[in-house]
Amino acid sequence: MSAKATDDQLQVRLPRETTALFGHAAAESTLLTAYRSGRIPHAWLIGGAQGIGKATLAYRMARFVLANPDPSAAVVQMADSLRVDAEHPVARQIAGGSHGGLLTLDRSANDKGVMRTVITVDETRETIGFFGSTAAAEGWRVCVVDTVDELNANAANALLKVLEEPPERALFLLLSHAAARVLPTIQSRCRRLPLRPLSAEQVADAVAASTGLDRDDHALMTAAEAAEGSAARALTLIAGDALGLHQRTAALLQTLPHVDPRALHALGDALGSSDRTAIATFVDTIDRWMSERLRVADANAHLPRLARLAEVWEKINRAARETESFNLERKPLVFSVFGLLADVTR
Repeated sequence: MSAKATDDQLQVRLPRETTALFGHAAAESTLLTAYRSGRIPHAWLIGGAQGIGKATLAYRMARFVLANPDPSAAVVQMADSLRVDAEHPVARQIAGGSHGGLLTLDRSANDKGVMRTVITVDETRETIGFFGSTAAAEGWRVCVVDTVDELNANAANALLKVLEEPPERALFLLLSHAAARVLPTIQSRCRRLPLRPLSAEQVADAVAASTGLDRDDHALMTAAEAAEGSAARALTLIAGDALGLHQRTAALLQTLPHVDPRALHALGDALGSSDRTAIATFVDTIDRWMSERLRVADANAHLPRLARLAEVWEKINRAARETESFNLERKPLVFSVFGLLADVTR
């Protein structure tokens, strides 16, 4: 299969279905060592950039604990990884979302079928019933929160109450794209486990393993190199013409504060009017460019510039959300974004 494919052609395995893990051997070893000690912390805050494997690691840990409920068992003590065979009954149940010992909190669709922007308090309260119900035969219950960044204020407080008084043999795996911004009260009840971005080779390996794409495909490796350590981002770039759109946007960013109106018109045309992948790629490329500028300004303690960049970043993301939510024309967004960026980079 060629690496250039549409979303429909890409058969991507979800993290709960994926038994392979790339690039996080040290983090995996930390979890395994803690588990077989018999004194594993009840809550872990797994942090790192989006798409680098946090959920894959969390489900890998959940699978191992639920398949091997006795930390002192020989199979646990002799294990050199958290791997569980895909055909193991627990692995198959988790992949199918039917294991009674696992609860996942993530965003869901509302009554109109539209994906919510946050995890609600009602959904989070499910953890109370989940951990309060009769324990399964093996005794362990695992909750994966994907992601804690998306909990609204009431939901975060509801989760905190469960974290403050955890039941026996309860394991919480909280995922975060920005762990430092998680409520301090939640952070204080978790052990931090930061993950590093993957190398380009590891990104390519992860994408090939989760999709069946040819590992040696040139387009796959090109996307992996542009993905900045994120397998999820590489998958987005592979779909359709996203990689080309990313490259065109990145090239225009390099010309700032100068802008070519003809190039902006062409970029606006390339975004189309309804392709969600296209606008997501455009916004993601802008976001990563802005993030790097913010990092440099912060490192240099350039507070006025930092404030200006942060204000522009918020305006850009608000405009992008409105454009996507109301299905507005994309070309005005392109001109607006590059106008703001030209002003802030002069």
